[in-house]
Amino acid sequence: MAKLLEGKVAIITGAGGGIGREHALYFAAEGAKVVVNDLGSDRSGGGKGAEMADKTVADIKAAGGDAVANYDSVATREGADGILWSALAKFGRVDILINNAGILRDKTLVNMSDGDFNLVLDVHLKGTFYCLQAVARQLKVQGHGGRIVNTTSLSGLLGNFGQGNYGAAKGGIYSLTRVAAIELAKMGVTVNAIAPVAVTRMTADLPMMKGIKAEDLGPQYIAPVAAFLASDLAADLTGQVVGVQGPKVFLSRMVETDGATRSGGVWSPQELKERWAEISK
Repeated sequence: MAKLLEGKVAIITGAGGGIGREHALYFAAEGAKVVVNDLGSDRSGGGKGAEMADKTVADIKAAGGDAVANYDSVATREGADGILWSALAKFGRVDILINNAGILRDKTLVNMSDGDFNLVLDVHLKGTFYCLQAVARQLKVQGHGGRIVNTTSLSGLLGNFGQGNYGAAKGGIYSLTRVAAIELAKMGVTVNAIAPVAVTRMTADLPMMKGIKAEDLGPQYIAPVAAFLASDLAADLTGQVVGVQGPKVFLSRMVETDGATRSGGVWSPQELKERWAEISK
């Protein structure tokens, strides 16, 4: 019986630990050849090392799969090109991109520095754009379609205290996913996003994770959803945002109320207040 991703080449960013590592192991077990990208930094984006990516590659190979490590930063165009080149040099093609790399630098808005804001956007939003663009261009040349799965967050969709930088980046990824799904459809490329909640080294000490165990809300729940979206099973799905919270899987959508229409002329602020219940319904 053929494996779900047999013969596919997948690039997975931030695959040295947490959700990305789980993606890489799962994809390899389902037959994909994997580019394991990881800069080897800590949660805040500091430091660099090869150990994390190398460990994931070693574990994939020990289980009978095939993978190659890449240590480039997603936050630069050169890094994104280098990640793509690793796939082409080792495997000759790319079929799947999982944009997963990320960091956290939580601060309230009044205390956030330019550096904290910019670096988080560089890694999450610019990183997703650079990798998406590089891979999309290659998929266009190959001419056989493909799958792109981005990673957004409830912080970007709903907001979260102390995460103005992270929320802004993840909200941007939601919008980028929607636009890319429209633009790449003619190429046979689907673009979806996951909004995962999981206990990892990035999140284990956050207040919202207090008392929650990895076995109940770990990355193991998220990888199968990413694999589904990256497979031919989801060939008819694009522009979707799939939330994953342990065993719960759901869709997040932008909603528009029925609203209210004034019978004539321009609304006054007083009228808006008077009819707000109708407008917001």
